[in-house]
Amino acid sequence: MTVPGLPMAVPSRDLPTRVRIHEVGARDGLQNEKATVPTEVKAEFIRRLADAGLTTIEATSFVHPKWVPQLADAEQLFPLVSDLPVALPVLVPNERGLDRALALGSRRVAVFASATDSFAKANLNRTVDEALAMFEPVVSRAKSEDVHVRGYLSMCFGDPWEGAVPIPQVVQVCKALLDMGCDELSLGDTIGVATPGHVVALLAALDEAGVPVSALGVHFHDTYGQALANTLAALQQGVTTVDASAGGLGGCPYAKSATGNLATEDLVWMLRGLGVDTGIDLGRLVATSAWMATHLGRPSPSRTVRALSHEDTEEH
Repeated sequence: MTVPGLPMAVPSRDLPTRVRIHEVGARDGLQNEKATVPTEVKAEFIRRLADAGLTTIEATSFVHPKWVPQLADAEQLFPLVSDLPVALPVLVPNERGLDRALALGSRRVAVFASATDSFAKANLNRTVDEALAMFEPVVSRAKSEDVHVRGYLSMCFGDPWEGAVPIPQVVQVCKALLDMGCDELSLGDTIGVATPGHVVALLAALDEAGVPVSALGVHFHDTYGQALANTLAALQQGVTTVDASAGGLGGCPYAKSATGNLATEDLVWMLRGLGVDTGIDLGRLVATSAWMATHLGRPSPSRTVRALSHEDTEEH
């Protein structure tokens, strides 16, 4: 139920005053849906997310339709939302994907690397080193066009084929992506196996290796219910960018054990209680995720959406 004044804000000295949420629901959230979501519905989803106050909304991916059929409409979708006054990053797996994105005026792109050979082969049919070599001309060209580049790094905390992933291995790939020219990195817990101590240890190792925390974001999945705990641990280490998916949508088509992303609403609820600003209207966000859930034909996985969507979701 909704009660005015809740959650009560109790600020903590060891947390940032503001967090930027990198919303991935329209891309990572929808890419694994079996039923095709109409382009117009995706566009409306993005528009509603922007209206709720999200300033970074990952719009789509310029991958080959054969690999991710749900995102085959990238060319049709992007022009429908490109007028929004928000950042609209798109995923580009190679130079052809970059060409397609640039042709539509995209100014923010992302490449998708892996900390492990097993996932790199499953996702890109390449080893880690081969994938990095493929990304290098993509990043170089994007930077020459003054385009912002994000580097996603999957399997930072564990791999379904290889098990535990050594922290130095993750640090090495992070440094390679930054050296290549990426403006920011997103540390992905693709199968949701991270725990807070592991998060702290990886961030400490990256700091020791000279990777600035200001260049890092975190991307947690909630497979074992650890996403919020891991996020809090990252914030306590100075991270101020957190990936989340409206309604908790998402998974990974190449890692079957990857369940939903951290729900944006659950994250906003926690941050509100900690006195951390996000600029997001929680009522509008909940209404947006409830609306999308009706289009997908199932309840939202987000606990906050479930708790608030049957009540008056206006701001209190």
